[in-house]
Amino acid sequence: MSDFVSFFLPIRKGSQRVRNKNTRTFAGIEGGIVRLKLKQLLEVTRLNCIVLSTNDEVSIDIAMDLDPSESKIKVIHRPEELCLDSTPLSELIRYVPTIIKEGHILWGHATTPFATAEVYDNVINQYFKKVGEGYDSLITTTELQNFILNKRAEIINYEHSEGKWPRTQDLPILYEVNHAVFMTSRRVYLEKLDRIGSKPYLFTQNKIESFDIDWEEDFLIAEAIYDKLYRN
Repeated sequence: MSDFVSFFLPIRKGSQRVRNKNTRTFAGIEGGIVRLKLKQLLEVTRLNCIVLSTNDEVSIDIAMDLDPSESKIKVIHRPEELCLDSTPLSELIRYVPTIIKEGHILWGHATTPFATAEVYDNVINQYFKKVGEGYDSLITTTELQNFILNKRAEIINYEHSEGKWPRTQDLPILYEVNHAVFMTSRRVYLEKLDRIGSKPYLFTQNKIESFDIDWEEDFLIAEAIYDKLYRN
């Protein structure tokens, strides 16, 4: 199979939880997290193509400003029926292999501003290494080692035989999907109708690399982290 790697970057107009989160100014960056993410992706050595799937004119303008010759960023106008709040994720997953025709697909998001070019190159290298070991996909995760409760306030992630409150470091490690990267081949998309296969490798990240902007307070926290890391 080809080692051709495409990055699928879904951006849609509007946001329910964070107003204009993709293109509003972020930490002094005009064009916001879309401009930041596209600049990061243009520096990834293992990427062959960046597919910006969007219905947002502002994001398209940013992409054309960064890559006017469209040598690496390919803008695909996404159908409006796939840009609704009610659009099932499964429909978007089925759409991806109709616009990406070969190789391997790295699905990521602009909302992870600290997933840098170095992070993506590392992920891609690990993916191909693990494919050689029998895995068929990769998911980025964050380790979770704490007390998890159900709605009845019952601790559900360990046995109580050795007391109710063991040390947190003695709890089993769980893995939270952090949405920074889903990577697999186009063939898996077609065969499994999913963005991961039947044997995914769990690629663990630290809390900063995996930070995801989902709420307004996340946006403010991310700006503070960015200023601390890159402006001081």
